[in-house]
Amino acid sequence: MPSSGVSYRRSPTARLLGGLVVTLTAVAVYSGYTVIQLKGLQALQARTIDRNRIDSLLLLRIQNSLNSLALTMRDMLEGNEPYPLTAWQRQFQRIRTDLEDALAQEAKYSPLERAPGPGDYLAGSVAQFWDALDRLFLLARSGEERKARDLIRVSLEARQEALSTAVARLLVQNNEIEQEATAQTSGIYARAERNLYLFVALMLILIVSTTLYLVQYNRRMFDRVAALSERRSELARQLIGMQESTFRSISRELHDDFGQILTAVGVMLQRTERRAAGIPDALRSDLREIQEIVQATLEKVRSLSLALHPVALDEAGLESALDVYLPGFEKQTGIEIRYEKAGPSREIDRNVAIHLYRVLQESLSNIARHSQSPRALVRLRFLPDTVVLEVEDEGVGFGNGKEGRGMGLVSMRERAELVNGRVEFIDREGGGVLVRLTVPVAPEETHA
Repeated sequence: MPSSGVSYRRSPTARLLGGLVVTLTAVAVYSGYTVIQLKGLQALQARTIDRNRIDSLLLLRIQNSLNSLALTMRDMLEGNEPYPLTAWQRQFQRIRTDLEDALAQEAKYSPLERAPGPGDYLAGSVAQFWDALDRLFLLARSGEERKARDLIRVSLEARQEALSTAVARLLVQNNEIEQEATAQTSGIYARAERNLYLFVALMLILIVSTTLYLVQYNRRMFDRVAALSERRSELARQLIGMQESTFRSISRELHDDFGQILTAVGVMLQRTERRAAGIPDALRSDLREIQEIVQATLEKVRSLSLALHPVALDEAGLESALDVYLPGFEKQTGIEIRYEKAGPSREIDRNVAIHLYRVLQESLSNIARHSQSPRALVRLRFLPDTVVLEVEDEGVGFGNGKEGRGMGLVSMRERAELVNGRVEFIDREGGGVLVRLTVPVAPEETHA
C-alpha cells in the first residue's frame, strides 16, 4: 500500500541491534585496553617502583655500614683508646658481616634498568677494601702499628670514600629511575583518563544518536497512527452516516408505505365485514382472524420502524423520542425502566441526538441480553456545557475484563468520538454496570 511517509515495513530493530553491537564492541575494546593499561601499571610498580624502593633502603643500609667503617678507622687513627689495633678486628668483622649481607640483598633487588657496571664496581671495591684491611691487621699483629696506621690514611680511607661515593651515585641513579617510573605512571594515568573521556563522549554520542533516532521514528509512527486514526474516524463517520441514512430510509418506507398499506387493508376488511351481513359465521371468523393478523403485522412494522429510526426524534427531539421508546422497551422486555431527567431542557442538534439515542438503545439492549437485571435506570442530565446520558442496571456486570469485548461497546465508543464525547463503562460495587455518555453542547444552543 503506498504511503507518503516512511514505508510501513521499515523497522528500527536492525538499526537498534547494530547500535547495540557497536556499543558492546566499544565497551569490550575499552575494557580490554583498560585492563592492559592496569596490568602494565601493576607490572611497572612491581618491577620498578617497589624494587627501586627496596634497593634504595639497602643502599642506605650499605651507606650506614660504610659510615661505621669511617668512624672506626678514625678512632683507630686517633689512638685515644689504650688498645692495640688488633682489638678493632672484632668490630670490623661485625661491620663486614652486615655489609656483605646488605650487598648480597642489594644485588638481588637492584633495578633492572641499572647498568651492571656500578654494581660490579661496588662489589669489587668492597672486596679490595677487605683485602687491604686484612693486610692492616697482619701488620698490626707483626708489631708494625705505625705502618698499619699509614695504610689506613693512605689506602683504606680513600677506598671508604670511594665506596661511599659509589653508593651515593647509586642512590641518585635509583632516584632518577623512580622519577622516570613516576613519569611513566603519570603517562598511563593520563592516557587512561583521556581514553575514559573519549569513551564517555563516544557513549554519549551513541546514546544521543539512538535517542534522536527513536524520537524521530516514534514521531513518524505517531504521525502515521494519528493519520490512520483520522482516516478510521472519518470512515466510521461515513459508515455510521450511511447506516443512519439507510435506517432512516427503511424506517420511512416501513412507516409510510407498508404501514399505510396495512392500515388500508385493515380498513377494507372492516368495511367488508360490515357490508357482508349475510355471510356465514365461518367466513366472518376468517375475516376477523385476517384483521388480527394485519393489525399484529402493522404493530410489528411500526415497532421495526421505530427501532430503525424514531420519527419522533426528527419531529419532536430527543426527549420525546425517549418518552416513546422507553415504555415500548419496557413492554417488550418486561424490564422495569425508571427514567429521570435533570436540568432545563434544551434543543440538541439532530446529529448529536441520534448518537445519544443509539447509545441508549445499545445499552438497554445489552441489559436485556446479558445483564439478567430486572430493572434499569435511565438518567438524562442537561448541564451548562454538556449533556450526560446514564444507563444503569443491577445485573451481573462485565466481570473478567469483558468491557472491551463486543461490537456494541465498540460502536458506542465510535459514536462518542464522532460527537467529541466520552463514554465510560463502570462496574458498580453492588453489581451491575453504569454506562455514562458525556457530550459537549455548544453554548449558543437555546433552551426549550
